[in-house]
Amino acid sequence: MRRTFETNVFGMVRVTHAFLPLLQGSAAPVVVNVSSGLSSLTRVATPGTSAYAYPGVAYPASKIAVNMITVQYATAFPNMRINAVEPGFTKTDLNGNTGIQTVEQGAEIIVRMAQVDPDGPTGGLFDAEGTIPW
Repeated sequence: MRRTFETNVFGMVRVTHAFLPLLQGSAAPVVVNVSSGLSSLTRVATPGTSAYAYPGVAYPASKIAVNMITVQYATAFPNMRINAVEPGFTKTDLNGNTGIQTVEQGAEIIVRMAQVDPDGPTGGLFDAEGTIPW
């Protein structure tokens, strides 16, 4: 669990803080944090969803922390668009290449949210279909 949080949570915070000076100087600053559908407490608590059956603790807990940090940063930096995204079950080494979509398909929501307008959403969790419930 410690290693997972080190990567998914503390690593994200370190990168964000390293880029804050550049973001604050930008005309349209955007931060896109990679979260997971497993971070939706609504989905995890709903029988019949794929998230409900997930047996792990460390990964979804770390992504829930990512969501909270995303919301807190969005509040602290209202001139920035700071959101979290769920790229979907993407075929990567993380899941032993068992994902059902390509890396390119998973990256689509990340790229889309990186291009959000200055008046676009902030402090939310999104997937390719739209907003995900907390």
